[in-house]
Amino acid sequence: MSSPPPQFEPTAAPQSPRRGRSRRVLWIAAAVVLVAVVATVIYLRHRSATQVQPRFGRGGPLTVGVAQVGRSDVPIKVNALGTVTPLATVTVHPQVTGQLIRIAFTEGQIVKAGELLAQIDPRPFQAVLDQTTGALKRDQAQLANARIDLDRYKMLLAQNSVSEQQYATQQATVGQYEATVAADQGTVESAQLNLGYCRILSPVTGRVGLRQVDLGNLVQANTSTVVVVTQMQPMSVLFPVPEDALHAILQRLNRGEKLPIDAFDRSLTNRIASGVLANADNQIDPTTGTLKLRAMFDNRQLELFPNQFVNVQLLLETLRDQVTVPGAAMQSGSDGSFVYVVNSDSTVSVRQVKTGPTSGDLVAIESGLQPGETIVVDGADQLRDGAHVLLPAATPGGAAAGAAGGRQHRSGAGPGGGGMRRHNGTGGPGSPDGPGGAGGAGRPPAS
Repeated sequence: MSSPPPQFEPTAAPQSPRRGRSRRVLWIAAAVVLVAVVATVIYLRHRSATQVQPRFGRGGPLTVGVAQVGRSDVPIKVNALGTVTPLATVTVHPQVTGQLIRIAFTEGQIVKAGELLAQIDPRPFQAVLDQTTGALKRDQAQLANARIDLDRYKMLLAQNSVSEQQYATQQATVGQYEATVAADQGTVESAQLNLGYCRILSPVTGRVGLRQVDLGNLVQANTSTVVVVTQMQPMSVLFPVPEDALHAILQRLNRGEKLPIDAFDRSLTNRIASGVLANADNQIDPTTGTLKLRAMFDNRQLELFPNQFVNVQLLLETLRDQVTVPGAAMQSGSDGSFVYVVNSDSTVSVRQVKTGPTSGDLVAIESGLQPGETIVVDGADQLRDGAHVLLPAATPGGAAAGAAGGRQHRSGAGPGGGGMRRHNGTGGPGSPDGPGGAGGAGRPPAS
């Protein structure tokens, strides 16, 4: 009996060692990436927490600069841009035609009224004066002879020795000579006047400018220019003011008050001169809605120069003993102006205030604050009502230093009460979307 043929079972193909290694590498790479992502997220959260919380005080009170509410005098001033305008500017022209033989002034010299500036050759005019004087004497002699004949004819007419016609003719001859003598006198006076015009005199007291003609030139009457003389003392400044301020200004002018005026340079830091308001124009400029005023200055040291631009401050009145705060403390919201008042428990409260005039960096407060209260002047953008604050160290002048730092830090705080600030919008400190988050730091108080 034959044995059955052997049967063979199929065996699985051997797995490639290269494919196994690739799978292990992919799993390892995925794990490394996952670990890196988790580590990055943890790191960013930790960094954000360490940077934001100390800056905006989520973990503690905020450090702010403070100042005390005080009392002081607040001057009410009108500011304007003025032009230095001399009371007299005279262009000196010769009044006769002739050759210039002398220049008696130095450029920039201060001359008095009637002082000699230049001289024209007087010889032609002296000759004309001599001629007219001779003609006058001749006609005067003829007039005297005619009057003697008239007296003689009058006696003869009384004796019926001459006719009335001869006497009337002699009367007409005397009248003719009298008219001739009068004309000669006018000619002599004209010649004397022209001779005097050879001496060119200063019409006003002031400073002479640059010489406009050289020695030896032939100058023409009323055409050529010798020099310009400008009166320097006193000096006036013309400046416009808005028509809204006219009532207060004109009311004081009509009462005869001397309103003080200061002239400053372009930077408003150096006071050039001090004077008083003199008078006002008689009509308002319809194109600008302003009235032109004139201020007078002694100008003893020649501080003001003609056609110079100056900043003018007109003092209307001074409000005495007003409640004042630094301009850096003022905040602006939808309900108006407010400040942050520091309470005794080191918290802050929003206080609505009614502001008055400003003077430099001080703002007058009509209502809302009392002298002696402590207000925030630096760091108010990060605050909200009821927030805890950390006051500066109790060192001499600490509050004043904090106030000064706040004024320097704010670009809006400056002379004229420029400390009023508007709050930030979205995306910055004090907004819901910026640092400070849901706390709403820096928001204006709710009504």
